[in-house]
Amino acid sequence: MVSAADIDVFEAARPRLFGIAYRMLGSRQEAQELVQEAWLRWQGTDRSAVREPAAFLATTVTRLAINEAQSARARRETYIGPWLPEPVDTSADPALGALNGEALEVGVLMLLEKLSPAERASYVLHEAFDYSYREIADTLQLTEANARQLAARARKKLAGGRRAKADAATHRRLLNAIVAAAQAGDVAALERLLAEDVVTYADGGGLVNAARKPIMGRERVAKALVGLAGKFWVGASFDGLDANGRPALYVHRDGEPIVVASINPSEDGGVAQIFFQANPEKLPVTR
Repeated sequence: MVSAADIDVFEAARPRLFGIAYRMLGSRQEAQELVQEAWLRWQGTDRSAVREPAAFLATTVTRLAINEAQSARARRETYIGPWLPEPVDTSADPALGALNGEALEVGVLMLLEKLSPAERASYVLHEAFDYSYREIADTLQLTEANARQLAARARKKLAGGRRAKADAATHRRLLNAIVAAAQAGDVAALERLLAEDVVTYADGGGLVNAARKPIMGRERVAKALVGLAGKFWVGASFDGLDANGRPALYVHRDGEPIVVASINPSEDGGVAQIFFQANPEKLPVTR
Protein backbone atom coordinates (compact mmCIF):
# COMPACT_ATOMS: atom_id res chain seq x y z
CA MET A 1 0.00 0.00 0.00
CA VAL A 2 1.39 3.37 -1.04
CA SER A 3 0.85 6.01 1.61
CA ALA A 4 0.14 9.68 1.05
CA ALA A 5 3.66 10.41 2.29
CA ASP A 6 5.13 8.02 -0.29
CA ILE A 7 3.16 9.77 -3.03
CA ASP A 8 4.37 13.16 -1.80
CA VAL A 9 7.98 11.97 -1.88
CA PHE A 10 7.63 10.84 -5.47
CA GLU A 11 5.82 13.99 -6.60
CA ALA A 12 8.52 16.15 -5.04
CA ALA A 13 11.12 14.23 -7.04
CA ARG A 14 9.14 14.14 -10.30
CA PRO A 15 10.56 17.36 -11.88
CA ARG A 16 14.13 16.16 -11.31
CA LEU A 17 13.34 12.68 -12.61
CA PHE A 18 11.82 14.14 -15.76
CA GLY A 19 14.77 16.50 -16.14
CA ILE A 20 17.30 13.67 -15.95
CA ALA A 21 15.36 11.41 -18.33
CA TYR A 22 14.73 14.18 -20.85
CA ARG A 23 18.38 15.22 -20.98
CA MET A 24 19.39 11.60 -21.41
CA LEU A 25 16.94 10.89 -24.23
CA GLY A 26 15.95 14.21 -25.83
CA SER A 27 12.36 12.98 -25.94
CA ARG A 28 9.53 14.33 -23.84
CA GLN A 29 7.39 11.24 -24.39
CA GLU A 30 10.15 8.77 -23.56
CA ALA A 31 11.09 10.77 -20.47
CA GLN A 32 7.51 10.69 -19.24
CA GLU A 33 7.39 6.94 -19.78
CA LEU A 34 10.56 6.45 -17.73
CA VAL A 35 9.18 8.58 -14.91
CA GLN A 36 6.07 6.39 -14.93
CA GLU A 37 8.25 3.27 -14.80
CA ALA A 38 10.14 4.77 -11.84
CA TRP A 39 6.79 5.30 -10.11
CA LEU A 40 5.87 1.67 -10.61
CA ARG A 41 9.20 0.57 -9.18
CA TRP A 42 8.76 2.93 -6.24
CA GLN A 43 5.43 1.27 -5.50
CA GLY A 44 7.02 -2.18 -5.61
CA THR A 45 9.96 -1.25 -3.39
CA ASP A 46 10.27 -1.82 0.35
CA ARG A 47 10.25 1.91 0.97
CA SER A 48 10.93 1.51 4.71
CA ALA A 49 14.43 0.31 3.76
CA VAL A 50 15.18 3.32 1.54
CA ARG A 51 17.23 5.83 3.52
CA GLU A 52 17.41 8.51 0.80
CA PRO A 53 14.29 8.35 -1.40
CA ALA A 54 15.36 11.19 -3.72
CA ALA A 55 18.70 9.51 -4.43
CA PHE A 56 17.01 6.13 -4.89
CA LEU A 57 14.53 7.56 -7.42
CA ALA A 58 17.20 9.51 -9.32
CA THR A 59 19.35 6.37 -9.54
CA THR A 60 16.38 4.37 -10.76
CA VAL A 61 15.48 6.77 -13.56
CA THR A 62 19.13 7.25 -14.58
CA ARG A 63 19.68 3.51 -14.98
CA LEU A 64 16.43 3.19 -16.89
CA ALA A 65 17.52 6.06 -19.14
CA ILE A 66 20.91 4.46 -19.84
CA ASN A 67 19.18 1.28 -21.00
CA GLU A 68 16.70 3.24 -23.10
CA ALA A 69 19.45 5.40 -24.61
CA GLN A 70 21.19 2.30 -25.92
CA SER A 71 18.11 1.20 -27.86
CA ALA A 72 17.29 4.80 -28.88
CA ARG A 73 20.72 5.11 -30.50
CA ALA A 74 20.00 2.07 -32.64
CA ARG A 75 16.61 3.50 -33.68
CA ARG A 76 18.13 6.84 -34.64
CA GLU A 77 20.56 5.18 -37.01
CA THR A 78 17.58 4.55 -39.30
CA TYR A 79 15.86 7.88 -38.62
CA ILE A 80 14.85 9.74 -41.78
CA GLY A 81 16.73 13.02 -41.99
CA PRO A 82 18.30 14.93 -39.09
CA TRP A 83 17.13 13.96 -35.62
CA LEU A 84 16.32 16.88 -33.31
CA PRO A 85 15.21 16.62 -29.69
CA GLU A 86 11.56 16.99 -28.85
CA PRO A 87 11.05 20.59 -27.62
CA VAL A 88 9.84 21.16 -24.08
CA ASP A 89 8.14 24.25 -22.69
CA THR A 90 10.42 25.68 -20.01
CA SER A 91 8.36 28.74 -19.14
CA ALA A 92 7.12 27.19 -15.88
CA ASP A 93 10.32 25.34 -14.92
CA PRO A 94 13.32 26.88 -16.73
CA ALA A 95 15.75 24.18 -15.63
CA LEU A 96 13.33 21.22 -15.70
CA GLY A 97 14.13 20.06 -12.21
CA ALA A 98 17.88 20.80 -12.40
CA LEU A 99 20.04 23.17 -10.41
CA ASN A 100 20.78 25.01 -13.66
CA GLY A 101 19.75 24.91 -17.31
CA GLU A 102 22.78 22.96 -18.52
CA ALA A 103 22.26 20.25 -21.17
CA LEU A 104 18.84 21.58 -22.07
CA GLU A 105 19.41 23.67 -25.21
CA VAL A 106 18.66 21.99 -28.55
CA GLY A 107 22.23 22.33 -29.81
CA VAL A 108 23.69 20.81 -26.65
CA LEU A 109 21.23 17.93 -26.68
CA MET A 110 22.32 17.18 -30.24
CA LEU A 111 25.95 17.17 -29.10
CA LEU A 112 25.06 14.79 -26.27
CA GLU A 113 24.00 12.26 -28.90
CA LYS A 114 27.72 11.79 -29.64
CA LEU A 115 28.36 10.49 -26.14
CA SER A 116 27.98 6.96 -24.87
CA PRO A 117 25.00 6.53 -22.50
CA ALA A 118 27.34 6.35 -19.48
CA GLU A 119 29.22 9.48 -20.58
CA ARG A 120 25.94 11.26 -21.12
CA ALA A 121 24.68 10.26 -17.68
CA SER A 122 27.84 11.41 -15.94
CA TYR A 123 27.77 14.74 -17.76
CA VAL A 124 24.07 15.37 -17.11
CA LEU A 125 24.24 14.45 -13.43
CA HIS A 126 27.35 16.51 -12.75
CA GLU A 127 26.79 19.59 -14.93
CA ALA A 128 23.00 19.98 -14.71
CA PHE A 129 22.24 18.52 -11.29
CA ASP A 130 25.52 19.13 -9.44
CA TYR A 131 25.96 15.50 -8.36
CA SER A 132 29.33 14.71 -6.84
CA TYR A 133 31.53 12.13 -8.55
CA ARG A 134 30.95 9.83 -5.58
CA GLU A 135 27.19 10.07 -6.11
CA ILE A 136 27.60 9.49 -9.85
CA ALA A 137 29.82 6.48 -9.15
CA ASP A 138 27.17 4.99 -6.87
CA THR A 139 24.45 5.63 -9.45
CA LEU A 140 26.40 4.10 -12.34
CA GLN A 141 27.98 1.38 -10.20
CA LEU A 142 31.50 2.54 -10.99
CA THR A 143 34.52 3.69 -9.07
CA GLU A 144 34.78 7.40 -8.37
CA ALA A 145 37.86 7.58 -10.61
CA ASN A 146 35.88 6.07 -13.50
CA ALA A 147 33.04 8.53 -12.95
CA ARG A 148 35.51 11.42 -13.16
CA GLN A 149 37.01 9.95 -16.31
CA LEU A 150 33.60 9.59 -17.96
CA ALA A 151 32.70 13.20 -17.20
CA ALA A 152 36.07 14.45 -18.44
CA ARG A 153 35.69 12.53 -21.72
CA ALA A 154 32.20 13.93 -22.15
CA ARG A 155 33.36 17.52 -21.64
CA LYS A 156 36.22 17.02 -24.10
CA LYS A 157 33.89 15.65 -26.79
CA LEU A 158 31.45 18.53 -26.32
CA ALA A 159 34.01 21.34 -26.13
CA GLY A 160 34.47 21.90 -29.86
CA GLY A 161 30.77 22.03 -30.64
CA ARG A 162 29.56 24.48 -27.99
CA ARG A 163 28.19 27.77 -29.30
CA ALA A 164 28.15 31.28 -27.92
CA LYS A 165 25.35 32.24 -25.57
CA ALA A 166 23.21 35.35 -25.94
CA ASP A 167 20.78 36.92 -23.52
CA ALA A 168 17.10 36.23 -24.10
CA ALA A 169 16.39 39.65 -25.65
CA THR A 170 19.21 39.31 -28.19
CA HIS A 171 18.19 35.74 -28.93
CA ARG A 172 14.59 36.78 -29.55
CA ARG A 173 15.64 39.76 -31.69
CA LEU A 174 17.78 37.56 -33.94
CA LEU A 175 15.05 34.96 -34.31
CA ASN A 176 12.38 37.53 -35.16
CA ALA A 177 14.71 39.27 -37.62
CA ILE A 178 15.40 35.97 -39.40
CA VAL A 179 11.68 35.28 -39.78
CA ALA A 180 10.87 38.82 -40.93
CA ALA A 181 13.61 38.81 -43.56
CA ALA A 182 12.58 35.37 -44.81
CA GLN A 183 8.95 36.42 -45.11
CA ALA A 184 10.00 39.57 -46.98
CA GLY A 185 12.15 37.51 -49.34
CA ASP A 186 15.14 39.64 -48.42
CA VAL A 187 18.12 37.38 -49.09
CA ALA A 188 20.63 40.18 -48.50
CA ALA A 189 19.20 40.94 -45.05
CA LEU A 190 19.32 37.26 -44.17
CA GLU A 191 22.93 36.97 -45.21
CA ARG A 192 23.81 39.87 -42.91
CA LEU A 193 22.19 38.01 -40.02
CA LEU A 194 23.81 34.64 -40.68
CA ALA A 195 27.28 33.45 -39.80
CA GLU A 196 29.36 32.39 -42.78
CA ASP A 197 29.31 28.74 -41.66
CA VAL A 198 25.66 28.71 -40.55
CA VAL A 199 23.90 25.33 -40.57
CA THR A 200 20.17 24.65 -40.68
CA TYR A 201 18.67 21.39 -39.40
CA ALA A 202 15.08 20.30 -40.08
CA ASP A 203 13.48 17.30 -38.41
CA GLY A 204 10.48 16.01 -40.31
CA GLY A 205 10.92 12.39 -39.28
CA GLY A 206 9.93 11.33 -42.79
CA LEU A 207 6.36 12.40 -41.97
CA VAL A 208 6.36 15.89 -43.48
CA ASN A 209 8.29 17.68 -46.19
CA ALA A 210 11.62 18.73 -44.68
CA ALA A 211 15.22 18.80 -45.85
CA ARG A 212 16.75 15.41 -45.20
CA LYS A 213 20.28 16.78 -44.91
CA PRO A 214 21.58 19.83 -43.05
CA ILE A 215 21.87 22.96 -45.22
CA MET A 216 25.22 24.68 -44.81
CA GLY A 217 26.63 28.08 -45.72
CA ARG A 218 25.28 31.62 -45.62
CA GLU A 219 24.04 31.86 -49.22
CA ARG A 220 22.40 28.43 -49.33
CA VAL A 221 20.69 28.88 -45.98
CA ALA A 222 19.41 32.36 -46.85
CA LYS A 223 17.84 31.13 -50.09
CA ALA A 224 16.39 28.08 -48.33
CA LEU A 225 14.77 30.27 -45.65
CA VAL A 226 13.10 32.46 -48.28
CA GLY A 227 11.79 29.37 -50.03
CA LEU A 228 10.57 27.90 -46.76
CA ALA A 229 8.68 31.05 -45.81
CA GLY A 230 7.01 31.31 -49.20
CA LYS A 231 5.97 27.68 -49.26
CA PHE A 232 4.97 26.91 -45.68
CA TRP A 233 4.52 30.12 -43.68
CA VAL A 234 1.94 31.99 -45.75
CA GLY A 235 -1.10 32.68 -43.56
CA ALA A 236 0.57 31.12 -40.52
CA SER A 237 0.60 32.48 -36.98
CA PHE A 238 3.80 32.90 -34.98
CA ASP A 239 3.75 32.60 -31.19
CA GLY A 240 6.79 33.23 -29.04
CA LEU A 241 7.55 30.60 -26.44
CA ASP A 242 10.31 29.50 -24.10
CA ALA A 243 11.53 26.15 -25.40
CA ASN A 244 14.49 24.35 -23.89
CA GLY A 245 15.46 27.45 -21.96
CA ARG A 246 15.70 29.70 -25.01
CA PRO A 247 13.28 31.89 -26.99
CA ALA A 248 11.66 30.00 -29.86
CA LEU A 249 8.77 30.45 -32.27
CA TYR A 250 5.78 28.15 -32.56
CA VAL A 251 4.42 28.35 -36.10
CA HIS A 252 0.90 27.09 -36.70
CA ARG A 253 -2.05 27.53 -39.04
CA ASP A 254 -5.73 27.01 -38.17
CA GLY A 255 -4.77 25.22 -34.98
CA GLU A 256 -2.42 22.81 -36.74
CA PRO A 257 1.27 22.93 -35.74
CA ILE A 258 3.79 23.52 -38.52
CA VAL A 259 7.13 23.90 -36.80
CA VAL A 260 9.00 25.07 -33.73
CA ALA A 261 11.91 27.26 -34.84
CA SER A 262 14.93 28.07 -32.70
CA ILE A 263 18.49 29.28 -33.19
CA ASN A 264 21.98 29.30 -31.74
CA PRO A 265 23.96 32.55 -31.97
CA SER A 266 27.51 32.82 -33.27
CA GLU A 267 30.37 34.53 -31.48
CA ASP A 268 30.24 37.48 -33.89
CA GLY A 269 26.62 38.25 -33.01
CA GLY A 270 25.00 36.48 -35.96
CA VAL A 271 23.21 33.14 -36.20
CA ALA A 272 25.29 29.95 -36.28
CA GLN A 273 22.59 27.29 -36.22
CA ILE A 274 18.88 27.18 -37.04
CA PHE A 275 16.66 24.33 -35.88
CA PHE A 276 13.24 23.47 -37.32
CA GLN A 277 11.32 20.81 -35.43
CA ALA A 278 8.56 19.85 -37.87
CA ASN A 279 7.92 16.21 -36.96
CA PRO A 280 4.21 16.21 -36.04
CA GLU A 281 4.82 13.48 -33.47
CA LYS A 282 7.02 15.92 -31.52
CA LEU A 283 4.57 18.83 -31.63
CA PRO A 284 2.95 20.85 -30.12
CA VAL A 285 5.21 21.88 -27.25
CA THR A 286 3.66 20.74 -23.99
CA ARG A 287 4.74 18.86 -20.91
